[in-house]
Amino acid sequence: MTYTTSISVDGAFEDVVETTTDALAAEGFGVLCDIDVQATLKEKLGEEFRDYRILGACNPEFAHQAMEEELELGALLPCNVIVYADDDGGVVVSAVAPDKLLSVVENDALDPVADEVDERLQSALATVEAAY
Repeated sequence: MTYTTSISVDGAFEDVVETTTDALAAEGFGVLCDIDVQATLKEKLGEEFRDYRILGACNPEFAHQAMEEELELGALLPCNVIVYADDDGGVVVSAVAPDKLLSVVENDALDPVADEVDERLQSALATVEAAY
């Protein structure tokens, strides 16, 4: 089962993170958290790891709609978008597939929200891809 949508671009890692954040904002998503996995693993475990960031993206309008329908849905939010350096020198941007994420809830009333969020995440990824 595919649970993400991904693109790969050639660009400087930090630039791709910034472009991704901007593209998400253009689609109505704020980045509520930005987890630097590389720095965390270095600090906590003394381990080296590739450039890897987890961006917790949230569109308040859709989050509100979804939680009105399914109160405990907050346990699955925000939608994560990851940006990481691949083995070939490129950068991958990958977003969670909302339909797969929300399928665990088994509430068909969430399908329209999942579809709209997916469309906007796809648009953000297309914007990032077009920038490189």
